[in-house]
Amino acid sequence: MPSDRSTELIKPVIDDSWLNLLQPEFQADYFFELKRFLVEEQKRYTVYPQGKDIFNAFNLTPLPSVKAVIIGQDPYHGPGQAHGLCFSVKKGIKPPPSLQNIFKELKTDLGFQAPGHGNLESWAKDGVLLLNAILTVRAGQAGSHREKGWERFTDAAIKALSEYRSGIVFILWGNFAISKEKLIDTSKHFVLKAAHPSPFSASNGFFGCRHFSKTNELLLKTGLLPVNWEITS
Repeated sequence: MPSDRSTELIKPVIDDSWLNLLQPEFQADYFFELKRFLVEEQKRYTVYPQGKDIFNAFNLTPLPSVKAVIIGQDPYHGPGQAHGLCFSVKKGIKPPPSLQNIFKELKTDLGFQAPGHGNLESWAKDGVLLLNAILTVRAGQAGSHREKGWERFTDAAIKALSEYRSGIVFILWGNFAISKEKLIDTSKHFVLKAAHPSPFSASNGFFGCRHFSKTNELLLKTGLLPVNWEITS
Protein backbone atom coordinates (compact mmCIF):
# COMPACT_ATOMS: atom_id res chain seq x y z
CA MET A 1 0.00 0.00 0.00
CA PRO A 2 1.26 3.54 -0.69
CA SER A 3 2.40 5.56 2.27
CA ASP A 4 0.36 8.50 3.55
CA ARG A 5 2.94 10.81 1.99
CA SER A 6 2.48 9.16 -1.41
CA THR A 7 -1.28 9.46 -1.13
CA GLU A 8 -0.95 13.14 -0.27
CA LEU A 9 1.23 13.69 -3.31
CA ILE A 10 -1.37 12.67 -5.86
CA LYS A 11 -4.62 13.59 -4.13
CA PRO A 12 -6.27 16.23 -6.36
CA VAL A 13 -6.98 18.88 -3.73
CA ILE A 14 -7.83 21.61 -6.19
CA ASP A 15 -10.09 24.64 -6.24
CA ASP A 16 -13.70 23.71 -7.05
CA SER A 17 -13.89 25.94 -10.13
CA TRP A 18 -10.96 24.05 -11.67
CA LEU A 19 -12.08 20.67 -10.32
CA ASN A 20 -15.45 20.99 -12.04
CA LEU A 21 -13.81 21.94 -15.30
CA LEU A 22 -11.06 19.32 -15.21
CA GLN A 23 -12.98 16.42 -13.71
CA PRO A 24 -12.75 14.39 -16.95
CA GLU A 25 -8.95 14.60 -16.75
CA PHE A 26 -8.86 13.31 -13.19
CA GLN A 27 -10.99 10.34 -14.28
CA ALA A 28 -8.99 9.56 -17.43
CA ASP A 29 -6.78 6.49 -17.73
CA TYR A 30 -3.63 8.54 -18.25
CA PHE A 31 -4.15 10.35 -14.95
CA PHE A 32 -4.44 7.06 -13.06
CA GLU A 33 -1.17 6.01 -14.69
CA LEU A 34 0.36 9.32 -13.63
CA LYS A 35 -0.72 8.72 -10.04
CA ARG A 36 0.79 5.25 -10.06
CA PHE A 37 4.04 6.67 -11.40
CA LEU A 38 4.15 9.32 -8.67
CA VAL A 39 3.51 6.78 -5.92
CA GLU A 40 6.44 4.70 -7.14
CA GLU A 41 8.63 7.81 -7.43
CA GLN A 42 7.89 8.73 -3.83
CA LYS A 43 8.96 5.29 -2.67
CA ARG A 44 12.45 5.73 -4.19
CA TYR A 45 13.12 9.46 -4.49
CA THR A 46 12.31 12.88 -3.11
CA VAL A 47 9.72 14.60 -5.28
CA TYR A 48 9.05 18.33 -5.48
CA PRO A 49 6.90 20.18 -4.67
CA GLN A 50 5.20 18.83 -1.56
CA GLY A 51 1.89 17.14 -2.23
CA LYS A 52 -0.14 20.00 -0.78
CA ASP A 53 1.53 22.43 -3.19
CA ILE A 54 1.20 20.54 -6.48
CA PHE A 55 -2.00 22.36 -7.50
CA ASN A 56 -1.04 25.68 -5.90
CA ALA A 57 -1.37 27.60 -9.17
CA PHE A 58 -5.00 26.52 -9.48
CA ASN A 59 -5.80 27.03 -5.81
CA LEU A 60 -4.35 30.54 -5.60
CA THR A 61 -5.90 31.61 -8.92
CA PRO A 62 -9.43 30.21 -9.27
CA LEU A 63 -10.84 30.01 -12.78
CA PRO A 64 -13.05 33.14 -12.56
CA SER A 65 -10.10 35.18 -11.24
CA VAL A 66 -7.66 34.52 -14.08
CA LYS A 67 -6.57 37.69 -15.90
CA ALA A 68 -3.18 36.57 -17.20
CA VAL A 69 -1.25 33.33 -17.58
CA ILE A 70 2.50 32.75 -17.40
CA ILE A 71 3.58 29.29 -18.56
CA GLY A 72 6.69 27.55 -17.28
CA GLN A 73 8.11 24.12 -18.01
CA ASP A 74 8.66 22.10 -14.82
CA PRO A 75 9.28 22.87 -11.13
CA TYR A 76 12.61 23.84 -9.65
CA HIS A 77 14.39 20.69 -8.49
CA GLY A 78 16.44 22.05 -5.57
CA PRO A 79 15.54 21.71 -1.88
CA GLY A 80 12.85 24.09 -0.69
CA GLN A 81 12.41 25.85 -4.02
CA ALA A 82 9.27 24.56 -5.73
CA HIS A 83 5.87 25.38 -4.29
CA GLY A 84 3.54 24.96 -7.24
CA LEU A 85 3.96 28.31 -9.03
CA CYS A 86 6.15 28.66 -12.11
CA PHE A 87 9.29 30.79 -11.63
CA SER A 88 8.42 31.32 -7.95
CA VAL A 89 10.31 30.11 -4.87
CA LYS A 90 9.43 30.18 -1.21
CA LYS A 91 10.57 33.06 0.94
CA GLY A 92 14.02 32.43 2.37
CA ILE A 93 15.19 30.74 -0.84
CA LYS A 94 17.50 32.71 -3.14
CA PRO A 95 15.72 33.66 -6.38
CA PRO A 96 17.11 31.56 -9.25
CA PRO A 97 18.74 33.33 -12.23
CA SER A 98 15.63 33.35 -14.43
CA LEU A 99 13.60 34.94 -11.66
CA GLN A 100 16.32 37.50 -11.04
CA ASN A 101 16.05 38.44 -14.71
CA ILE A 102 12.28 38.70 -14.42
CA PHE A 103 12.78 41.18 -11.59
CA LYS A 104 15.27 43.14 -13.71
CA GLU A 105 12.72 43.45 -16.51
CA LEU A 106 10.02 44.39 -14.01
CA LYS A 107 12.20 47.26 -12.77
CA THR A 108 12.99 48.42 -16.32
CA ASP A 109 9.35 48.22 -17.35
CA LEU A 110 7.50 49.55 -14.31
CA GLY A 111 10.21 50.79 -11.97
CA PHE A 112 9.49 48.24 -9.24
CA GLN A 113 12.44 47.11 -7.16
CA ALA A 114 13.19 43.42 -6.60
CA PRO A 115 11.45 42.47 -3.34
CA GLY A 116 14.34 40.67 -1.63
CA HIS A 117 12.63 37.28 -2.03
CA GLY A 118 11.30 35.16 -4.87
CA ASN A 119 7.74 34.40 -3.77
CA LEU A 120 5.23 35.34 -6.49
CA GLU A 121 2.07 34.43 -4.58
CA SER A 122 0.84 38.02 -4.71
CA TRP A 123 0.73 37.79 -8.51
CA ALA A 124 -1.22 34.52 -8.31
CA LYS A 125 -3.73 35.99 -5.87
CA ASP A 126 -4.18 38.97 -8.18
CA GLY A 127 -5.19 36.83 -11.14
CA VAL A 128 -1.94 35.64 -12.73
CA LEU A 129 -2.04 31.87 -13.27
CA LEU A 130 1.58 30.78 -12.79
CA LEU A 131 1.33 27.41 -14.50
CA ASN A 132 4.09 24.90 -15.04
CA ALA A 133 3.36 22.42 -17.84
CA ILE A 134 4.76 19.66 -15.63
CA LEU A 135 3.70 19.83 -11.99
CA THR A 136 6.26 17.58 -10.28
CA VAL A 137 9.96 16.73 -10.54
CA ARG A 138 12.46 14.33 -8.99
CA ALA A 139 14.92 16.10 -6.69
CA GLY A 140 18.05 17.14 -8.53
CA GLN A 141 16.85 16.01 -11.95
CA ALA A 142 15.27 18.68 -14.12
CA GLY A 143 12.71 17.35 -16.55
CA SER A 144 12.55 13.94 -14.86
CA HIS A 145 8.73 13.86 -14.92
CA ARG A 146 8.32 14.79 -18.57
CA GLU A 147 5.92 12.76 -20.70
CA LYS A 148 4.31 11.07 -17.69
CA GLY A 149 0.93 12.73 -18.15
CA TRP A 150 1.25 16.19 -16.66
CA GLU A 151 1.57 17.87 -20.06
CA ARG A 152 -1.75 16.37 -21.15
CA PHE A 153 -3.38 17.59 -17.95
CA THR A 154 -2.07 21.16 -18.14
CA ASP A 155 -2.78 21.36 -21.88
CA ALA A 156 -6.38 20.50 -21.02
CA ALA A 157 -6.40 23.28 -18.43
CA ILE A 158 -5.10 25.82 -20.97
CA LYS A 159 -7.64 24.70 -23.58
CA ALA A 160 -10.51 24.87 -21.09
CA LEU A 161 -9.41 28.30 -19.90
CA SER A 162 -9.28 29.47 -23.51
CA GLU A 163 -12.72 28.08 -24.24
CA TYR A 164 -14.64 29.20 -21.17
CA ARG A 165 -13.07 32.63 -20.62
CA SER A 166 -12.20 35.59 -22.84
CA GLY A 167 -9.83 38.55 -22.74
CA ILE A 168 -7.02 36.73 -20.90
CA VAL A 169 -3.40 37.72 -21.58
CA PHE A 170 -1.19 34.67 -22.16
CA ILE A 171 2.48 35.51 -21.51
CA LEU A 172 4.74 33.04 -23.30
CA TRP A 173 8.47 33.19 -22.55
CA GLY A 174 10.72 30.87 -24.54
CA ASN A 175 10.10 28.26 -27.21
CA PHE A 176 8.50 25.74 -24.86
CA ALA A 177 5.86 28.20 -23.67
CA ILE A 178 5.38 29.59 -27.19
CA SER A 179 4.57 26.05 -28.38
CA LYS A 180 1.40 26.27 -26.24
CA GLU A 181 -0.02 29.06 -28.40
CA LYS A 182 -1.79 26.44 -30.50
CA LEU A 183 -4.02 25.69 -27.49
CA ILE A 184 -5.23 29.28 -27.25
CA ASP A 185 -8.08 30.87 -29.21
CA THR A 186 -6.29 34.04 -30.28
CA SER A 187 -9.54 35.51 -31.61
CA LYS A 188 -10.73 36.03 -28.02
CA HIS A 189 -7.49 36.17 -26.02
CA PHE A 190 -4.19 38.07 -26.17
CA VAL A 191 -0.77 36.45 -26.58
CA LEU A 192 2.54 38.09 -25.70
CA LYS A 193 5.73 36.27 -26.74
CA ALA A 194 9.38 36.78 -25.87
CA ALA A 195 12.60 34.89 -25.21
CA HIS A 196 12.94 32.94 -21.99
CA PRO A 197 14.30 34.89 -18.99
CA SER A 198 17.10 32.38 -18.53
CA PRO A 199 20.62 33.90 -18.51
CA PHE A 200 21.22 31.97 -21.74
CA SER A 201 18.49 33.81 -23.65
CA ALA A 202 17.28 36.86 -21.72
CA SER A 203 19.46 39.24 -23.74
CA ASN A 204 18.02 37.89 -26.99
CA GLY A 205 14.50 39.21 -26.59
CA PHE A 206 13.34 38.95 -23.01
CA PHE A 207 14.92 42.13 -21.72
CA GLY A 208 12.91 45.00 -23.12
CA CYS A 209 9.76 42.97 -23.85
CA ARG A 210 7.80 45.12 -21.37
CA HIS A 211 5.23 42.39 -20.91
CA PHE A 212 4.15 43.65 -17.50
CA SER A 213 2.99 47.05 -18.72
CA LYS A 214 1.65 45.57 -21.98
CA THR A 215 -0.46 43.08 -20.04
CA ASN A 216 -2.04 45.86 -18.00
CA GLU A 217 -2.72 47.94 -21.10
CA LEU A 218 -4.56 45.02 -22.67
CA LEU A 219 -6.53 44.28 -19.51
CA LEU A 220 -7.64 47.89 -19.21
CA LYS A 221 -8.84 47.85 -22.82
CA THR A 222 -11.12 44.94 -21.99
CA GLY A 223 -12.44 46.55 -18.83
CA LEU A 224 -10.49 44.41 -16.37
CA LEU A 225 -8.43 45.70 -13.49
CA PRO A 226 -4.68 45.71 -14.15
CA VAL A 227 -2.37 43.34 -12.33
CA ASN A 228 -0.47 44.77 -9.37
CA TRP A 229 2.98 43.57 -10.39
CA GLU A 230 4.72 45.19 -7.42
CA ILE A 231 5.88 42.60 -4.87
CA THR A 232 6.50 43.82 -1.35
CA SER A 233 9.28 42.50 0.86
